[in-house]
Amino acid sequence: MKFERLRIQGLRCLTDVTVTLGEGIHVFVGSNGAGKTSVLEAAYLLSHGRSFRSGAREALMQRGQAGLSVFAEVQDESGGYRRLGLGRSGTRWDARLDGIDVPLGQLVQACAVVCFEPGSHALIAGAAEERRRFLDWGVFHVEHTFLAVWRRYQRALKQRNALLRMGEAGTNELYEPWERELGDAGAIIDNYRRSYLDRLLPVLAEGASYLLPELGPLSLRYRRGWADDASLSGVLAEQRGRDLARTHTTAGPHRADWSLSFEQAPLREHLSRGQEKLAALACLLAQAQLYANCRGDWPVVCLDDLASELDLAHQSALVDRLASVDAQVLITGTECPLPLQSRPHRVFHVEQGKIRPLL
Repeated sequence: MKFERLRIQGLRCLTDVTVTLGEGIHVFVGSNGAGKTSVLEAAYLLSHGRSFRSGAREALMQRGQAGLSVFAEVQDESGGYRRLGLGRSGTRWDARLDGIDVPLGQLVQACAVVCFEPGSHALIAGAAEERRRFLDWGVFHVEHTFLAVWRRYQRALKQRNALLRMGEAGTNELYEPWERELGDAGAIIDNYRRSYLDRLLPVLAEGASYLLPELGPLSLRYRRGWADDASLSGVLAEQRGRDLARTHTTAGPHRADWSLSFEQAPLREHLSRGQEKLAALACLLAQAQLYANCRGDWPVVCLDDLASELDLAHQSALVDRLASVDAQVLITGTECPLPLQSRPHRVFHVEQGKIRPLL
């Protein structure tokens, strides 16, 4: 997938800018606070329906603006062109695809962006929610029925949690329909996730050996969110009393997690911050490669503040890797990273929310 044109209105300091993009590597340079990261953020919003930055959603909208919008013209894996749009006024997101209002999930299905940024180490060292999001985004783009099953699960989970919050300790008739639905949908989600990780692991192992050779071979542990030798509906029935005390459901795919371990660093705590970043980068590149294997085209790859996040040797290794595949790459920095200076690339200068092409 490639962006042909990106228009951003009312996103942080970008009042109204349009960027025309092409093949290969694009570098957005400028001082801190100029709006470079917001360009990548706009692309990411179209692909994920949320920002990769932490903080309240309200911070996305430029002060004094009634709303924000991101429009894009993209070329998909078939060579066709599509028009994507995402807007927000108040608390509501509105999505459009080829001029037609669509559910947000349908828009996200049509756009694929992976992003390595200063917070990416949370994929390794942060909370389980970040790793579930990473996993489910990958599954979503290779299993077309995943979203419908995930929504089934979320509806049932909401209903059971409502009963728990009300303190309904009543008969099985109240809980059994929702627990059965959670069990059925949860088993499908678990199978999708396991299948995806099975396909991801060899790609990830190869990438990690390139970026982190000193750590030796890696292994991946997946925990599905309930006991491996039990059905989810059975576990929920058994744990109903405990869940009533806690007023929420404590088992299921929404509690799943996965983790990496290396031969020379068997525990997460053995990794330095720099190694956490490189492990996260290996995961993101593996996800992009697997997407390309399944869909026939690479997602857009965004690299925020590359020179600050990676040392020169790893910058060079990453640039070499991305230059060898047919990926559109968007990079930000206060200046053009050294490894790019000998390679074809386009440069845009960003200053006070304005974007100007230089090369």
